[in-house]
Amino acid sequence: MELRRVTTEADWQEARRIRHRVFVEEQACSPDEEWDEWDNAEARGRTCHHLLGLVDGTPVVTARWRSVEREGHAAAKLERFAVLPAWRGHGLGRAMVEAAIQEAQTEGFTTFVLHAQTYLKALYTSFGFEPVGDVFDEAGIPHIVMVRDDALLGNEA
Repeated sequence: MELRRVTTEADWQEARRIRHRVFVEEQACSPDEEWDEWDNAEARGRTCHHLLGLVDGTPVVTARWRSVEREGHAAAKLERFAVLPAWRGHGLGRAMVEAAIQEAQTEGFTTFVLHAQTYLKALYTSFGFEPVGDVFDEAGIPHIVMVRDDALLGNEA
């Protein structure tokens, strides 16, 4: 898989297409909930980093990450992981999680947080994330907050 940061309008449209297919069409999320201020042109590449994964030149997976505050410290929030249905089961989602973590580590982050759809809890646990708190509803889908702190794991970059 070729992975790149979304820096062009063409790449943004591909990332948007993938997210629309997965979240709006497949998971029936409201477009008003799916698209937020972190998707605005002013945020993209500055305060929020979008990633795009391509297989043989075809965009098939996307994600984003951004800085948030967690318990008084900066953390990287990983979010909006989406793999087109035909490409699931090939390790692309796992590769995108690894890439998002590595990008955030390069920027100096050692704490990572995400809102995991509950059926993906085991996937994120395999990356060292631990569930925090109770299951909650986000966009009509059960989620749980999960956190990974590399300083506690001894994985500091």
